[in-house]
Amino acid sequence: MKKRLFTPGPTPVPEHIMLKMAEPIIHHRNPEFQEILTRVNENLKYLFQTTQPVLTLTCSGTGGMEAIFLNLFSPGEKIIVVNGGKFGERWVKLPRVFGIETIEIKNPWGTAPSEEEIVNALKQNPDAKGVCFIHSETSTGTATDIKLLSKVVRENSNAMVVVDGITAIGAHEFRFDEWGIDACVTGSQKGLMIPPGLAFVALSKRAIEATKNSKTPKFYFDLKKALKSFEGNDTPFTPAVSLVIGVDIALQEIRNEGIENVWARHELLANTIRAGVTAIGLKLFSNSPSFAVTPIWLPESVEWKKFNKILKGKYGITVAGGQDDFKDKIFRVSHLGFYDELDMITVIGAIELSLTESGYEFETGSGTKAVQNILSQKK
Repeated sequence: MKKRLFTPGPTPVPEHIMLKMAEPIIHHRNPEFQEILTRVNENLKYLFQTTQPVLTLTCSGTGGMEAIFLNLFSPGEKIIVVNGGKFGERWVKLPRVFGIETIEIKNPWGTAPSEEEIVNALKQNPDAKGVCFIHSETSTGTATDIKLLSKVVRENSNAMVVVDGITAIGAHEFRFDEWGIDACVTGSQKGLMIPPGLAFVALSKRAIEATKNSKTPKFYFDLKKALKSFEGNDTPFTPAVSLVIGVDIALQEIRNEGIENVWARHELLANTIRAGVTAIGLKLFSNSPSFAVTPIWLPESVEWKKFNKILKGKYGITVAGGQDDFKDKIFRVSHLGFYDELDMITVIGAIELSLTESGYEFETGSGTKAVQNILSQKK
């Protein structure tokens, strides 16, 4: 059986990249690695659409977010955080650990924040030093209009705009400089098609200035050290060498495809999944769907454990389940990173077979037909 991964992180890693990462290790303080890191640094700027530094940290995406809070803010300062899912909850809890006053905008799972909510929060908290958004909430498959809300923040305050782009970068249009973003983080195991272990943090000039004033204690996640090393295409501490070698190839391939084409591919694949599951009578979870992952309501007549056992055990397809209150009620299909059009036909076909064997009645083949109809209309 060929096993296929359709989870929103880790995502599939291309075989040629895995083989490259399996080559004999090299030392991180020699010219060979510095040449690689130089390329990575430049191509990360392209990925984020910025001329500003994008730092490579050896940690998960959560580590990247922790670094942002540690370096841009100080204990006692106030920030506003939008919470619309499992990871929104994490971004509320995390800064509070470091004594940062966190004002929470809580949205129902599956809904995105509105312009009015942000304006009201800024009016009520004019001293807020930052506003934190999640571009694509992984737990709910919900996308936030970062372009619009960044503009709202800038027009109504001096707060920095901080973006969790962990499952959005590479899947959604994102223009760091043009949209006036101050800090954004993503992770290696998402749209970058690399195993977990690296976080990438982009910083604006204003954010870099803020790092000079932060009074929060830090050592490993001190971005002033990382910025100083960045200038010499180096890292302050030992990086995950093999992962950096892998991401070098992935970034070059993204650049060769063209970032606008990468965004368009993710939108197309997302549309095929939505069309496929809708055609077999299933309902989408989010009212503002992400191009990275699609959560789908499981039919009431279908038991999650049985459906998942068939899907994974018989057909080799691994999808993600729901979290918290939506455990066993929804499942999430990823189309983030190393996927193509035929992968969408495959996963919808396997979902159809598994639903049929779980007792759900529908017109067999209607899902895959809907996917093919979308693909046949592609210009």
